[in-house]
Amino acid sequence: MFKILAKINKLLLPSFTKQGLDLAKAKKWQLAIIAYRYYVTSRAVD
Repeated sequence: MFKILAKINKLLLPSFTKQGLDLAKAKKWQLAIIAYRYYVTSRAVD
């Protein structure tokens, strides 16, 4: 299930690393998206 979510996230959610986002200057909603993507990706790898 997490592998499918990871693929959907890759298509729909923005990639902040490609945009060169500084985590210290990120807004709350950007941090929430980063945390969500990290959670799903880490579960998909297991």
